[in-house]
Amino acid sequence: MKLTVLYVFCLLAPMIGWTQKHQPLFFTKEKVVLLQQRIKVDKEAADNWSDIYKEATLQLTKKNHTKIDYVALAYLVTGEKQFADVTKKILLDLTMQQTWSNQEMLKRQPAWESDLKTADKCLHVAIGLDAVYDELTKEERKTIVEGLMRNGIRPALNEWFLPETRIHSLNSMGHNWWTSCVYMAGLACLAVKDDVPQATQWIESLNQASQEWFNFSGDLLQSKPKTWDAAGGMYESVNYASFGVSEYLFFRLAHQNVFPKVKQPDIPVLKHIPDFFMHVGYPRKGMLYSLNFGDGHKNVVGERPLKLLWALGIQNPNMLWYMNQVENQQHREGLFKNAPLGMLYHPDFTKAPVLPSLPTSAIFKDMGWATMRNSWEKDATLLAVKSGHTWNHAHADANSFILFHKGEPVIKDAGNSSYATKEYPEYFFQSQAHNVVTFNGKYQPKEQQYHGSPLDGSVSELLDAGNIKYVMANGTGPTSTIYSRNFRHFLWIGKVILVIDDLKAYENGKFEWLLHPEGESKKDRGDISIVNKNGAVLVRPLYPETLVETGYNHDFPEKMILSEVLAPKEDNIKEQEKYYCIAYPEQVRQTKFITAIILKDSLNDTNIPEIERFKGDDMLGVRIKQNGKVTEVFLNLQADGRLMHLNSIKTFNGYTTDAYLTALSYAENNPNELTDYFVGYGSFLRKDKQVLYNSLSKLFLIAQKKDKTFELNVSGQPIMHTSFGLEKKPSSVLLNKVAVPVEFTNGFLQFNVAK
Repeated sequence: MKLTVLYVFCLLAPMIGWTQKHQPLFFTKEKVVLLQQRIKVDKEAADNWSDIYKEATLQLTKKNHTKIDYVALAYLVTGEKQFADVTKKILLDLTMQQTWSNQEMLKRQPAWESDLKTADKCLHVAIGLDAVYDELTKEERKTIVEGLMRNGIRPALNEWFLPETRIHSLNSMGHNWWTSCVYMAGLACLAVKDDVPQATQWIESLNQASQEWFNFSGDLLQSKPKTWDAAGGMYESVNYASFGVSEYLFFRLAHQNVFPKVKQPDIPVLKHIPDFFMHVGYPRKGMLYSLNFGDGHKNVVGERPLKLLWALGIQNPNMLWYMNQVENQQHREGLFKNAPLGMLYHPDFTKAPVLPSLPTSAIFKDMGWATMRNSWEKDATLLAVKSGHTWNHAHADANSFILFHKGEPVIKDAGNSSYATKEYPEYFFQSQAHNVVTFNGKYQPKEQQYHGSPLDGSVSELLDAGNIKYVMANGTGPTSTIYSRNFRHFLWIGKVILVIDDLKAYENGKFEWLLHPEGESKKDRGDISIVNKNGAVLVRPLYPETLVETGYNHDFPEKMILSEVLAPKEDNIKEQEKYYCIAYPEQVRQTKFITAIILKDSLNDTNIPEIERFKGDDMLGVRIKQNGKVTEVFLNLQADGRLMHLNSIKTFNGYTTDAYLTALSYAENNPNELTDYFVGYGSFLRKDKQVLYNSLSKLFLIAQKKDKTFELNVSGQPIMHTSFGLEKKPSSVLLNKVAVPVEFTNGFLQFNVAK
């Protein structure tokens, strides 16, 4: 029955307005005709169209301007005059208003007459006007165009763009607001270009200005960050990255439809943006999640910008995989299959790959984010680290991390609340809401929320060799009011993630390791057990001390002190949830925290790796035994910056190195034969007089022997000349996952790496 009704709709459509000279922005003739054909033969398309038509019919009485795209498309597809009449009614009601300005913004000095609400109305009036352009009388069109100019286009261009009147700059408001206010006005200019002679020049100027926004590099004077990471990320959060770039892409798509022969500005980062959204996404058996660093939410995804990029011709199969993970109506800003633009510009998902062809780790150095996962399968494990800029939507969370496991967040970011609540600036934005190490209860200064962090944090040296992964975060800059040294290392070995904190303050005080669990959590002997549905981990403090395994804390005053703190919940601030503070009881100036996160394969997993602490001369050690393999990790205390000019050479269990951090792996039944090793900031590794690794500069690397293949992942310097001692010449060599010629001389494998 549904399909029969839809056939009637299509038969009623007489190709409304296609003789007009006015070029459509989004609802082009080709797109509408294709939709009419699809809903005749495709049940899924018919069902999605039925949802759109139902919403359009509802708006015949509600007349909500944010749904004008439903009414407009219903008119173009069916030809039913009732939809044209309601579209005109919404347009006239909006444009006959005296102003679209926000009363709060008008109180600023100077007053702001253009904001996100103004931009929103520009978008919807442009879509509606475009659809019924030829159905308007001369007087109706004049009223609508004049109102759109008065309330939308002129205020935006005057305040955000035109040199004679502009009050904003990329330095002051160059984040997501800029693209929204500017390019929604640009979209409106495209809609009125046949009625407003100046519009064509404005459109061209706006088109070219996009390059300046995408390439904005920040500034030192007022601590503003670079807008876009070279690898496609945006520091503001997944939420605002999706919104900010989409506002521009709407304009770019409409411009391409109206001026198909005009060359678009060359913006290289557009090709990398899809990879960013994929790397910060977490595929699950259920709704796709995203990292919620900053003012984001785990339900917000990048479906809208990816669909717009696909429509613009920036396409790769991985994008189809990503968009196919998104559920219909997942969040408010999607272009879903049962929404007008989403349906018209929906790609063919039949060509979507089962899994993306992407590396399992990614680093966004400009903005200070990194992700590492064990697989792209659903419900895998994803570790994410952030240590970049703090300001505006980017929280005070230098060196914080998030962990998803078995389909759920198990160690989380506390999230955010409405900006109007007191909890947002006092808790959610601040460091206490994140997984960091505080000193005397302090971490980043509160003023960074408003004035930025003049010294940014960073992530670097990402290595991913499959069963061994590593990344380093440096939060010293944003926390430099209390720390002269604040490094956090993540060394992921099999089922164990070691979080290694290297901390030095300016005075003696109390260090506390903050942990925000998701789900049910409790102390279980020397561990903190976290269970969230199918995801379960154990968090085990190892250094500077362990937790008391019994309940008699007063018998062990040297042990770590575990306390629970109650704080507001993200989705309901009237409720509270707990997070943990793990405190070292001694007042010290410098310390090392080493914490093991043990990944459980199931809720009842009994195959838990054995983890043993051991110490030596200027060394903290951790021994991990799992599935017949042993890995010994050595933290060289002489390599933490305390030496000037002298090298930090130490011998650990027969191995001599100057490395800051070393991990040596071997089969439990063959301790004399290394299967792989990790060197973190070291220039050599020797066993007795045998040289295993040599470099003039200190590097970060993972070396693995797999059958007859030698695999090396290395980072640290732009030019690296390294050699590795091997008993036999390998048949093949992979350097940073790329096959390279085998250069084997006198028992040494030689590498020359130039980045």
